[in-house]
Amino acid sequence: MQEEHTTQSPAPETRSYQTSSQKSTLGVPIAIVVGALLIGGAIIYTGNLKNAGNPVQVGNDAQNEQVTADVEIAPVTEKDHILGNPNAPIMIVEYSDFDCPFCKNFHGTMQKIMETYGKDGKVAWVYRHFPLEQLHPNSPKVSAASECVAGLGGNDAFWKFADALISDRGTNEPTNILKLPEYARDAGVDEAKFTACYEAGTYNEKIQKDIEEALKTGARGTPYSIIIVGDQQAVINGAQPYTAVKSMIDNIIKQMGGEVD
Repeated sequence: MQEEHTTQSPAPETRSYQTSSQKSTLGVPIAIVVGALLIGGAIIYTGNLKNAGNPVQVGNDAQNEQVTADVEIAPVTEKDHILGNPNAPIMIVEYSDFDCPFCKNFHGTMQKIMETYGKDGKVAWVYRHFPLEQLHPNSPKVSAASECVAGLGGNDAFWKFADALISDRGTNEPTNILKLPEYARDAGVDEAKFTACYEAGTYNEKIQKDIEEALKTGARGTPYSIIIVGDQQAVINGAQPYTAVKSMIDNIIKQMGGEVD
């Protein structure tokens, strides 16, 4: 059963397991076109799917998941927080809330997905902010804090910060904002610079824009994730378990002519 936190009203560099110049291990040349054209500084993905023109099924009929191009999603660029190969043939873009209990569960799912598919470049994980302030009053502050860490320490620091604070809090507990400087320091960021950035609200406006972008995709709760394969997308609603997400990915890889793990 999928789990999701919902809201009733609208509410950097890349870290890679392999370099972008390395080839995918799938059976056919595969890359991704995110949007019709990406401009200035964006990561450009080019190539064709083996079954181009046909819908890619990501789940079985019971799961009722099918790739669709109807989702209005902002292109993935170098400014995103990307874990894994930025040229991966399969992108999973997660819109998430650091204080959401279901997001904590799904974070563990995605960590396992990356352990399985990230090291050989098949899948990349993109983290985007969708803090639900009505449910978690401090969540926008935590999101802004993570951007301070990313701005000061880069993408590796962002993921270390995110992993630490998500693993440290209880499932139904909010992030202890008094510990944010500690998480930042442990991620390798100068604590005084982090505090200055955080207290100045440097990234508050960016977080609000992220919320607006999430709403455009149809997100109304967290976690809300989108699988991108070429010019096709599929929505993963809620905190699907590892086995369900793995099944979707395996299904896609088989259709591309690749071997599953």
